[in-house]
Order: sequence, then structure tokens, then C-alpha cells
Amino acid sequence: AVNPKEDGSLVVIEMNPRVSRSSALASKATGYPIAKVATKLAVGYSLDEIRNDCAPIIPAAFEPVVDYIVTKIPRFEFEKFKGTNCELSTSMKSVGEVMSIGRTFNESLQKAFRSLETGLTGLDEVFSEGTDVDHIKSQLAKLLPNRLLIAADAMRHGISIEEINAITGYDLWFLQNIQQIILAEQKIKEAGLPESAYEILELKKMGFSDARLAKLSSKKIEQIEAIRKKFSIHPVYKHVDTCAAEFESGTAYMYGCYEGDVINKTECEANVSDRKKVVILGSGPNRIGQGIEFDYACVHAVSAAKEMGYETIMINCNPETVSTDYDTADRLYFAPLTIEDVLEILNKEQENGTLVGVIVQIGGQTPLKLAKILNERDFNILGTSFDSIDLAEDRMRFKNLALQLNLKQPENSICHSVEEALANAEKVGFPLVVRPSYVLGGQSMSIKHDIESFKEYVLDQTKIFEHGSLLLDRFLVNAVEVDVDAICDGEKAFVAAVMEHIEEAGVHSGDSTCSIPTNTLSDEVVKEIELQTERIAFELKVKGLINIQFAIQENDIYILEVNLRASRTVPFISKVVNIPIAKLATQVILGKKLDQEKKSLDHFAVKAAVFPFTRFSEIDTLLGPEMKSTGEVMGIDLSFEAALAKAYMAAGYKLPTEGKALISVKDDDKEYILPVARMLKGLGFEIYATKGTASYLNNNGIAAKAVNKVREGRPHIVDMLKDGKINLVINTSKGVKSVSDSKDIRRAAILQNIAYSTTASGSKALVLAIQYVKSSRLEVKSLQQIQNAVYS
Repeated sequence: AVNPKEDGSLVVIEMNPRVSRSSALASKATGYPIAKVATKLAVGYSLDEIRNDCAPIIPAAFEPVVDYIVTKIPRFEFEKFKGTNCELSTSMKSVGEVMSIGRTFNESLQKAFRSLETGLTGLDEVFSEGTDVDHIKSQLAKLLPNRLLIAADAMRHGISIEEINAITGYDLWFLQNIQQIILAEQKIKEAGLPESAYEILELKKMGFSDARLAKLSSKKIEQIEAIRKKFSIHPVYKHVDTCAAEFESGTAYMYGCYEGDVINKTECEANVSDRKKVVILGSGPNRIGQGIEFDYACVHAVSAAKEMGYETIMINCNPETVSTDYDTADRLYFAPLTIEDVLEILNKEQENGTLVGVIVQIGGQTPLKLAKILNERDFNILGTSFDSIDLAEDRMRFKNLALQLNLKQPENSICHSVEEALANAEKVGFPLVVRPSYVLGGQSMSIKHDIESFKEYVLDQTKIFEHGSLLLDRFLVNAVEVDVDAICDGEKAFVAAVMEHIEEAGVHSGDSTCSIPTNTLSDEVVKEIELQTERIAFELKVKGLINIQFAIQENDIYILEVNLRASRTVPFISKVVNIPIAKLATQVILGKKLDQEKKSLDHFAVKAAVFPFTRFSEIDTLLGPEMKSTGEVMGIDLSFEAALAKAYMAAGYKLPTEGKALISVKDDDKEYILPVARMLKGLGFEIYATKGTASYLNNNGIAAKAVNKVREGRPHIVDMLKDGKINLVINTSKGVKSVSDSKDIRRAAILQNIAYSTTASGSKALVLAIQYVKSSRLEVKSLQQIQNAVYS
């Protein structure tokens, strides 16, 4: 730590003899592969014996030198954890990060903000005009995740950089640079967009995106783009070479920037080749709902395209990924995944007409959002056409397709206004699943059980109707949810896996524990699911990946959702069935015919989610349609129970084999919990339950001791949890009051690291895992042994 205000003194806070999160960032920022060099040192090489990959003429003993500025900004997801304290502290709360490279701090900073994919176009306004200055200062004093944007907005409201420095401790150098951006913005707001090429270029050098300039000048983005084209103002691309251009670079790792003047153009180092090439769009920053699963798919896509003889070009802005390693793709552009940045790179790469097309279905939802404009600009979208992608994403079009194919969907409605939503809710019927169109990770999704709670939701989410529609689906009670991943070449479909969710429908697929192969579904149902998947894939003319979510209610199969892109389960499936799904799909996207046959599995694999609840002490751990997990683990073994036990243990659960179990469930779940309670009794557990559940269990011949809820007075159940008297918690809730009453139970279980479940089906799985651990010995086999069926 540095003390810049007083005497510039330094203190060491911490030292770790390992690579850290910042090691990956430093490697991407400089092009110096820290982990690779450290590994060679570990096996006996010395620094002077190791070559620098980016500039092979120099050894790794040369420290990297840069001629650009790198900015990293974390990505937060506080909106997923409503009610939590958003202030930052010594406990990390970000779920991902972006990195940007520019020739100036201004350019790098604004580029980083628009890389976040949170709707920012630069240093966007936080407060409305006329906001009280004291309120802004009070917000500035808090350690909020958008504090830098608040500081910029404080300047707009007349607060001096000296005062901002006194409140925040932000160095004056940074504040002066941000002030330059704000002054340039004010000039545009007052006088309009400048008319000379020189002035436009100067704004682009400061990192102003076309979208930000459009917003400031009250013009359309297309108008700003046209002005740039008229003046021939385009970015040039520079190498990240670790030596500030002192030696020739051996890798094509590039970033875009604006340099020189309108007459004397700065040299562009892109050096576009004449090889036939494909561009793969990455997934942007890690976030809840979109993480390294898509990076995995991107890396496999690059590998497949390389093997087929194409030059591969990766565009991404996430320093945590393998796809942004300089040696993964043939050419890497470190750039925001915004339409302006992507179009400029595509235009550069197709200068000699060798760009075959763009792959948008591998990197998750981020590239898919760019598909429409890429299609409009006549770039070839490889694989599934944009029209098919739109058909699957557009609820009304897909509803008509399902009717045409005679496939079942839950009762549903698409609403474009508050009035329409309120009118259609009763028609569709409660309980209702409500969600905005075009979302990933279940953002703003919710289940509503009555008109009052639905009305409250709609009035709170009116912004949905400004950008899209609200989808209403009848919630299927006590249904089993199923995920299917398949590949289709237009003539043949290959269903890679049918995954059964352990938690009942209503829990987001990314949060649900799931099993390959299915555990409770009949062979007939699985076969019908596969047939329906094939019919949908053929009808949508899929060339590449398709992911479908079904719900099974009393042997009726309902289609919930279809995604024509890689899903987050692709890496999981690939490891289970020993087929590189993303690689195979890329080969199909690039024109190869499918020849893959389905393999029969003689083992089980279970995927379990990992949650960040310990970081957010105020939030409820109850699962629902909005995704909250930040990662996942996999357990694999010959039996379902063993795989399940391994998955739970890998996710951090301490599986108790004896002790006291607490059961507190909603009325709807009481009959489903009886066999679970009997299993626990059989395992020797002593059962405690809240009064209603205890009465039900005792009436059905299962001895249970009643214990107080928190509001019923002490000693209550949370006291028992905190005192370490409970080893297992099963708790399900329904209704606002009930959920609120039992929140403390779930929070205490998390904080005390007690195994718990918040769904009836999940609790059964948890007890099955405990039963296996108690009665059998878990064995460890390598993935290769299991995939090759090599058993002792």
C-alpha cells in the first residue's frame, strides 16, 4: 500500500508464493505468460533460457514494457441478490471482470466501461439533473461498485476534483483525466457534435464510443458512424508485444485505438492475411448465467476451425479466459463485444475478401445479441441462420411453430404493456412464471402465485416494456425439468445428452442439480424427448448447437424454451459422454456432416451448483427461476447415489451420517417429505421439526420433536443451529410471510456450513447421498478410466 497524501511511504500488506487472480490479468495486459514461465522455472529452467513468445528475440529475463494503458473493471451482480448490502469490502463480491487496452487512460477507461455489458456507453450519468449535491456527496462517500461513475457525475454537478479527492482518496491524476472526458461531454451537449474531422478524431482518441457521442448529441448511432466514415476515421490495430514495439512481435495479439491525424495516418499493425478465416465472438465478462462454460466452447471452436484449415480470429475482452490467450486463436483482438468494435474488426479482416463468416452460437447470449445487425450488414453468420435464431428467440413466432408441430407448451401470453399483462395474467392462470424477453441467467424472472404479487411485480418492472415484452407462462406444479443438448447438420440430429434436474421445475436450470443419464424418467419419455428435439431442430434448420428445456408433468412433455446456441451444460456433457460437443458442433457449423453415433453410458454424472451466499450475508438462499450460482462441480461414478454424493461433497457440503435433522416444509411438500423423513429415521437421525411439520410427521408414524420458529420465542430453531445442535436442514417455503419467517433458518445453515436443501426433490437427493456415504465406500477413478470403462 502507498500513502500518497502524506509521505509516499510503502507497506507490504500480503505476499503469496503462488499465482493470483492478478497474475492472469498481468499476463493478458503485458503478453508475458507468467504461469507458463513460472512452470518452466519450477522444472529447472532459468529465466535467460526461456524465450519470450511475443518477441522471441528476447529472453523471459527481460521485464515487459508497455506503450499503452490497461484498465480492469470488475463486474458485479448485486441485482441478483436483492436486499444485500452493495458496498464493497475486504470480502470479494465481483463475479467477473473486463480488461481494455488503449493509448490513453481516457480511451482505456471508457472502453472498459462499455465492455462490461451492463448498458453503459462510457461514463454514463448516474443521477438526474437537479439532484441535490449533498446526496451525491453522501453516495460518493460509500464504497459502491459504481463509485467511479458517481465521481464522474459529481463533476457534472459542479463538485470540484479536490473535493472528490478528499472524499474518495482517488488520486488527482485519475480525476483530472476523468474531468477531461466530462469537459468534452459538456462541450458536445452545449455546442453539438463538432463538424471537423480533426475534432471528431480527438473525441475518438479519448475513447468516446459512437453510442456515447449519439447520446450526447441527440443523434442516432448510425449518424455518428456515417460521419466517421465520411472523414475516414477508423481505429488502427496495435500489437501487444511485451517490448513497446522495440522488437518485432511473434504473435497476433492486438487492440484497437485511434491515433495520428486525419492526414498522416498511423500505421496499422493488423497485417491482414489472405487465408480463408472465421471470426469467433467470445462471451465477454463472466457473470451469473454466463461464465467460463462459454469460454470452454470458444476454445474448442477455435481448435476445430484450425484443424479444418481456417485462420481463426477471436474477439473478446475477458482477461480470465483461455480464449484470450495469445496462442489460442491465430489472431486475437482484445476488444469490447459491442457492435461498433466488432464491425470495425470485421471490416478490417475482410479487406481482401477472405473472411468466410462469423460464429455467433458458441459464446452464449452476448454474440447472439449481435447477430441481427451482423446479418443486416451482410456478414455471413455461419451455421444456423439469423432467421432461425430469431424464430427461437421470438416467443410469438416460436409459439406458432410449436402449434404447427403439435407440441405442448404451458399456457402462455406475450405482453407489451402493464395493462396487457394485468389483463392476461388471469387468462393464463396462476401460479405464473414471469420473465422479460431476451434474457440469460433468468434476470428478473419470478414465480407469482396470486394477482396481488403479480401486480406489484409488473408495476415495479415497467422498464421491461421500454425495451421488449413480458412473457407469462403457466407454472407447471410438481413437474420434472429436463435439459437437452443436441447438434444438427440440417439432415441428421445427434442428441448428446438428456439431463434430468433433481430440483423440481421453477428452479433455474443453472442452479439445479442435474443427472446424466436421467434417474427417474421412463425410457419411453426419454425417447419421446429425443424425438421432439430432432423435430424442432429440423424445423428450425439448425446447423450447429441446439439446447431445449422441457418439463414433464405426469408423462406429458411440455416445451419451455429453445436456445440455438451453446448452453452452459456443454462442458459437463462433453466430459460425461467423452465427445467434444463444442468441437463437433463447430465442424458442423463449418460444413461438415454429422457422423456421430450415440454411446450407451454405464456410469452416472451429477452436476451441482456452487453459490456465493456466504459473501452476501443478508440475502435469502431460497432457489427460484432467477439464477444465483457462480460455478458448478461434477461427480461421476458407476451409481447415481455415488455420483450424487461426490457432487455434493465437491460443492462444499459436509454430508452428516448421523445426528439431528431439522425438517420444516410448506403444506404442498408434506406428503413428498414423508419418505425422506423415513430414510433419515432409518439412518439413525433424530428429527426436529417446526410445529406444523412435526404434527404431520407424528400423525404419520414418524417421531419428531417440535421446536419453535424464531417468531414463536426462545429457545428457537436458529439458536439450535448456532449452537451446533443441528446437522442437516430441510426447509421449503411458500408465500411472502412464510419465506420471510424461515429466512433465518436458511441463513444460519449457510453460515454454520450445515448441509441443507430448500426443495422437496433436492432433499431426497441429499439424503440418498448421505445414505450412500454411510453405507458404502467412495472410490476414485480418473475420468479417462471411467470414460473408457476400465474398472478393477
